[in-house]
Amino acid sequence: MNEIIQALHNRKSVRVFTEEAISAKDRESILTAALQAPSAGCQLLYTILDITEQEKKDRLAQLCDQQAFAAKAKLVLVFCADCRKWLTFYQEAGITPRKPGPGDLLLAVEDALIAAQNAVTAAESLGIGSCYIGDVMENAEEMKALLGLPQCVYPACMLVFGHPTKQQAERKKPERFRVSDLVCENTYQDKDSRAIREMFSGHTGSQSYDEWMRAFCERKYESGFSREMNRSMEVYLQDFR
Repeated sequence: MNEIIQALHNRKSVRVFTEEAISAKDRESILTAALQAPSAGCQLLYTILDITEQEKKDRLAQLCDQQAFAAKAKLVLVFCADCRKWLTFYQEAGITPRKPGPGDLLLAVEDALIAAQNAVTAAESLGIGSCYIGDVMENAEEMKALLGLPQCVYPACMLVFGHPTKQQAERKKPERFRVSDLVCENTYQDKDSRAIREMFSGHTGSQSYDEWMRAFCERKYESGFSREMNRSMEVYLQDFR
């Protein structure tokens, strides 16, 4: 493996940080790398919020499913899918643009997440750990107020950064599935019972497939935070209907 591919294999989410600050130079490198990401029509359909107020970090951690570690991060970035700023650019030229629709939102989400992954990869190269916080899409009303989000701006993801503790740096990364488990040739193909159980073989610890899957479904898919995400998305989608 070359250096970049090795780094991608090694990278894992970090949720415990040392007290070491992220230097202004490294912060700039992370943000600049984010902006180098591919973008639809080079529009950069996102706005990055750099959260520097500790009070705001604390509240974000609470709103994001009580993830206290996020408040201790040395750098907190919220990547917003921004369908608003180009409307202002068009209006500045005397154009009356149409209202953004769901397709515009999804395109902006793509741009935002690609930029976020660039930031993650850049941080990894600097020895700085990171963790995605998808729960930033929860509690839409309070999140809008906290971050001052206007219409047609949606918080696609939050990233927290910091130098990993020794334990976090040495912690084993969860095993990924095989390429053949996730790649279909040419068309989508459903897995049969045998293929599903073979895919999860070795991934369920001491539990059977059925036991593990029931617990996982309850903890993730049927959870309160998952239902809240869906409710909040309905709030954000009102801007695009």
